[in-house]
Amino acid sequence: MLKIQNYINGELVSPVSNTYLDNYNPSKGEVYSLIPDSENTDVEKAYNAAADAFNGWASTPKEERSRILLKLADLIDENHEELAKAEATDNGKPLFLAKMVDIPRASANIRFFATAVIHNPSESYHMEEGYTNYVLKQPIGVVGCISPWNLPLYLFTWKIAPAIASGNCVVAKPSEVTPYTAYLFSKLCIEAGLPKGVLNIVHGLGTSAGDAIVSHKNIKAISFTGGTATGRIIAKKCAEEFKKVSLELGGKNPNIIFDDCDFDKMLKTTLQSSFANQGQICLCGSRIFIQEGIYEKFKTAFIEKLKSHKVGNPFDTETKMGALVSKDHLEKVLSYVALAKEEGGKILFGGNRLTIEGFENGYYMEPTVIEGLPFNCRTNQEEIFGPVVTLIPFKTEGEVLSYANSTPYGLSATVWTQDVSKAQRMAKNLDAGIVWINCWLVRDLRTPFGGVKQSGVGREGGFRALNFFTEPKNVCLKY
Repeated sequence: MLKIQNYINGELVSPVSNTYLDNYNPSKGEVYSLIPDSENTDVEKAYNAAADAFNGWASTPKEERSRILLKLADLIDENHEELAKAEATDNGKPLFLAKMVDIPRASANIRFFATAVIHNPSESYHMEEGYTNYVLKQPIGVVGCISPWNLPLYLFTWKIAPAIASGNCVVAKPSEVTPYTAYLFSKLCIEAGLPKGVLNIVHGLGTSAGDAIVSHKNIKAISFTGGTATGRIIAKKCAEEFKKVSLELGGKNPNIIFDDCDFDKMLKTTLQSSFANQGQICLCGSRIFIQEGIYEKFKTAFIEKLKSHKVGNPFDTETKMGALVSKDHLEKVLSYVALAKEEGGKILFGGNRLTIEGFENGYYMEPTVIEGLPFNCRTNQEEIFGPVVTLIPFKTEGEVLSYANSTPYGLSATVWTQDVSKAQRMAKNLDAGIVWINCWLVRDLRTPFGGVKQSGVGREGGFRALNFFTEPKNVCLKY
């Protein structure tokens, strides 16, 4: 059985305790590998390696840092097939999705920040009295990056790339649920010639390895993507030490469909924005608001499309939805379907666990559509993070805006209308860090990414990410 290893000081090593956790293939519901059950001692080793490497890496010319990262991006591209298969196996997502989105985006993340660091602008300010001020952007030191299970390599690289490019050294923890591609990535780091200690990957549970990273007094900043409840704990711990913290947390995103939309384009995209990656994307539109004039038309057409939306083996080319990531998560999502029924919801489609021939123990579920629920019930207020959407009719722009903004979250929103003025008004007034108009999941890596309210703190992406991983120092010169 495959035994995943930590990556510390440029080497693949066993955990100090030599204890391991089971890692499941969700499409089969079977253990297929083991991962380190790392603890404080492993994190301390990783920190020491990073601290020893920091001065050398921080003083390495940014052009050389860029060259190494570009080599790493090339290696991801060269190993595209192996990485995509590993992601589909470990996460349960369809292979086509890993090939089309996850792995290309991982190399794009690294390539973007490898070049962005070269072009990160400096600042200077001249004063009439004979003074010049300029700003040094210096790396923080050793930083911690903790990434989630839904887009494993995609979001892992999204964090570590700007940290390393700007001269920091990193202690990183991928999700214990989906560690495989981070392990393969560590091998590519060795092949790319990344200096020892610049990146250290510690596998293990959030309550042990993750907590040790967050609580370490000498790790200067934490970048975390995951659940809001965990983010709240991390925020408290970082506040006690006055650490910089970036939190990308949950969402309960509205998908707002006006009756003047491009119906065919909207319908195709809404199917994707509802159930891509089994609904396990923080940006999925789980609350679908449809203007009354087209509500019945939308409902009929949406359900008809779902009838051919195949759920099954991630490696089957016809599969549109694979397995949910774990048994616990499947049970959580199914519990929300039960809650929706208790709250008076009507299941229009799906709602059940699926048994797939040859994969009887896998964690499969039907895409699920529910109507008849008030906007403020628990089903419409709490993050489910699975293939479950609710349909809610609305009359006016003001009404749907109040519905959309009613949750404690504010990550993203989607608006479908041909009225440019209406679209602009909605974008301005929606409580969301990202608003897509007549599209979904279109990402320009230069733009800020993050949410408001309980969807997070801070912004990732572009120069904002480089700014997070550096400290600005004002130098004032008299001449």
